[in-house]
Amino acid sequence: MTAFWRPAGDREVRVGLAGLGSMGRNHLRVIGTRSNARLVAVADPIAELLASATEQTGAAGFAEPLAMIAQAELDAVVIAAPTTAHLSLALAAIERGIAVLVEKPLAPTVAEALEIVEASRATGVPVQVGHVERFNPAVRELGRLLHEERWLSTIFAIATRRAGPFPARIRDVGVTIDLATHDVDICSWIAGERPVRVHAEIAQRIHADHEDLLFGLLHFPSGVIAQLDVDWLTPAKRRQLMVTGEEGMFELDYLTQRLTFTRATDTTNPRLIGGYAPTFEGEVAELPVPSGEPLALEHDAFLRVVRDGGRPEVDAEDGLWAVGIASALLESATGRAVISLEGFAPRTVTA
Repeated sequence: MTAFWRPAGDREVRVGLAGLGSMGRNHLRVIGTRSNARLVAVADPIAELLASATEQTGAAGFAEPLAMIAQAELDAVVIAAPTTAHLSLALAAIERGIAVLVEKPLAPTVAEALEIVEASRATGVPVQVGHVERFNPAVRELGRLLHEERWLSTIFAIATRRAGPFPARIRDVGVTIDLATHDVDICSWIAGERPVRVHAEIAQRIHADHEDLLFGLLHFPSGVIAQLDVDWLTPAKRRQLMVTGEEGMFELDYLTQRLTFTRATDTTNPRLIGGYAPTFEGEVAELPVPSGEPLALEHDAFLRVVRDGGRPEVDAEDGLWAVGIASALLESATGRAVISLEGFAPRTVTA
């Protein structure tokens, strides 16, 4: 492949959208609100969805996403097709010098994710992966307080919960690749490093082909331990994150974008609950969080790269690591063993 990609500069960015499922329709809505960008083409095999999108936007319609990438004049493409189609669509776009925003997970397997990474590196075409939680305003504020303000001098543990009802739209992968990739990415970003080993248990309760419950542990070089609780079995949607460290504890709700900090207290002076159960409650502060829609902020970050160049905030290598860690969690659960990731990094580097 030849490196021929160049930023679009100040001109209007011509965007194509591949896939009109639930996330694709969200992308359709958001693209229409971005300044200096225009949806010029959309693709989906379901005629009714395609007709509705083209009537709504005036974009050209294609039944086949590959045909759209080959025939439409695009600066950027958003890939919201099923995970198993990500590789072929991403490679087709990269070959034509079209910047890519691909929904997470980057690919269903490490091998396919690595192909996308290597193609992006070889051509210089930017690939951003849709780990939308990185753009949640509460997460961004948490990152600022951790990485810039240093509210926690040492992080002890990270705990995540991502649970909800079974989504009928997901058939090609299980909950680990589909959902836990969010959390392994966030945990690595918070820790500022990649895990060196993982351990997991999974279960398949209602999904016909794949696991729908995961409990996982990530061990980081610094000693940080992250605990993952992910399922498609909980009747109410829950998206929560807790980061505990020397000075206290952050708690975050992705859905409400609520962020609190509980300061560590003097454990020599307990308060009694009901006269006999001791507790050491810290002072809780609710922290201000700027408002914003994560998906819109994700698009803004992508369009900045398309116009100005530079490395995407969540690039293909981040997506590769998320798939790699999730795959190691599945390997651990299947083999009932701790899986080392210390050999993973060299396999992701192109000589």
